[in-house]
Amino acid sequence: MGSEGKGTIGRRDFLKTTAGLGAAAVAGSFLGGSFGTAQGNDKLRIGLIGCGGRGNGTAHQACEAGGEQMEVYALGDLFKDRLDGAFNSLKGRGAQFNVTPERCFTGFDAYQKVLETGVNYVILATPPGFRPVHFKAAIEAGAHVFMEKPVAVCPTGVRQMLEAGKLATERQLGVVAGTQRRHQRSYVETIKRLHGGAIGKIQAMQVYWNQGGLWAHSHEDHKDWSDVEWQIRNWLYFTWVSGDHIVEQHVHNLDVANWVLQNHPTDVVCLGGRQSRTDARFGHIYDHFAADFNYPDGVKVLSMCRQVDGCENNVGEHAIGAEGVSGPGGWIRGKENYGHKGDGDPDAYVQEHRDLIESIRAGTPLNETQQVTESTLCAIMARMSAYTGKKVAWDWVLNESKLDLLSRARDLADFGDLAVDEVAVPGRTPLV
Repeated sequence: MGSEGKGTIGRRDFLKTTAGLGAAAVAGSFLGGSFGTAQGNDKLRIGLIGCGGRGNGTAHQACEAGGEQMEVYALGDLFKDRLDGAFNSLKGRGAQFNVTPERCFTGFDAYQKVLETGVNYVILATPPGFRPVHFKAAIEAGAHVFMEKPVAVCPTGVRQMLEAGKLATERQLGVVAGTQRRHQRSYVETIKRLHGGAIGKIQAMQVYWNQGGLWAHSHEDHKDWSDVEWQIRNWLYFTWVSGDHIVEQHVHNLDVANWVLQNHPTDVVCLGGRQSRTDARFGHIYDHFAADFNYPDGVKVLSMCRQVDGCENNVGEHAIGAEGVSGPGGWIRGKENYGHKGDGDPDAYVQEHRDLIESIRAGTPLNETQQVTESTLCAIMARMSAYTGKKVAWDWVLNESKLDLLSRARDLADFGDLAVDEVAVPGRTPLV
């Protein structure tokens, strides 16, 4: 289906599991306390797969969360400059850094080599197109996983994530995703109140991620890069690698909608286009989307996301209930007003690792695969609707859609030629 059906792939795609994390369980983790009895080895050995800015950052955050019981043990990335940057940054952690040159790997098989070193706490931070492949391999290797969102870019990847998530449950492996709002005290405490009826029955929600543009690399400025290298380094702008920005970024807000409503949508109609991103460095993705999601019991969710300079910005979520309204991130105007003060709140990017580590130590590992995969699927189905102009149903896209962008990530083995997919045109691009 135009740029949808030609199935290219990125590096950050990953899997989801079953057994979502409830707000009450997350809230309990804020009580703190020392680790329980360690499950397996005393130390959790971090294998970092994807050494860019997010991967480097989350490795630091995992070390902060786990203290002396964590050590960075192996690094892997497609590109040596990315690996070297993370190596030089993380070696500043002193005793928490135990990486030797023999445990540093580059290339398309770097993730496999990292997993072979005996790591047991794997961070997946490559572009999302690669996430299902890497997640499946990590779970089969018996490692606990922290993975960045989103976790897939197509229905095929979603199915692989869900299957691997089930395997993680069977093997008692912990999985937490980078949807850090699920571990952010203001969200946890506010949404707990919403689930308790603070604004009555929730009838509608509005979720937004509208902001300016982001970095982009022109192929003309990097003529030494092959097509494959350019698309992966410029991954935000190719659906096979990023899923488009509605999947890569707006998934955060859609995840909050699913969390608040404790459900997923039944169908969606989405509009979108490419008005400001006309330059070739922006690949073939859109720059704006607006979606109308239907949830069970007649609940509507309006979703907007945009990456265009010089426009009104808005990032957040609102819930409208029969007896009040709320910003799930920290306030309620209802039967009893509430405003989260935030004094002394832990860093959510550290807390998400702390929650995972504590659950592993306690022998009751969290598994967020299903919840993050379902949120990813919400964004994917909206993108498919926008690209084609068609209404897209949850059951159809999950069980019947033949769209496979994952094959490129599975099959990619060298830096060669790779044509840029066409820009999708609603009404012409087929739904597959």
